[in-house]
Amino acid sequence: MANMIPISTVTVGSGGASTIEFNNIPQIYTDLVLKVSARTNQASVTSEYNVTFNGSTSSISLRGLYGNGSAAGSQTLTRHPMLGTGSTATSNTFGNSELYIPNYAGSNNKSSSSDAVAESNTTTVFSYLNASLWSNTAPVSSITLTPDASGSTFSQYSSATLYGIRKY
Repeated sequence: MANMIPISTVTVGSGGASTIEFNNIPQIYTDLVLKVSARTNQASVTSEYNVTFNGSTSSISLRGLYGNGSAAGSQTLTRHPMLGTGSTATSNTFGNSELYIPNYAGSNNKSSSSDAVAESNTTTVFSYLNASLWSNTAPVSSITLTPDASGSTFSQYSSATLYGIRKY
């Protein structure tokens, strides 16, 4: 049996934020789970934001599936995207994502998996299901979320909660 313990929550205030960060992550859990509800000021219905560990944007390989209700596909990337809604989505609608990082404090390369969905009540839902590998043996001590579009920021009320998983 495992127990999910909240480590930290970040909620974006008025004016937005260029990043959402979790620093000095305690190394006492077996796994991490990050749950995010996000909206950006990017002029689109959906908006991607990237996840980085320890500030590193290199040595990431990702395979994923995506769909929008009428089409589906796969992707191979060297970054880890998640989904939010953009400024043209229905007001007060946020995209939701979850990232699972097993053995984050170990000395092996770090695998992770994520699922994400963004919707606007006027268009179809867009979703991702991704698996990634960060080829780095350092423990994950920080996680940063950054909007993909240049100049974009997270909108007010976007929030992220980091949880530690502890076995009993």
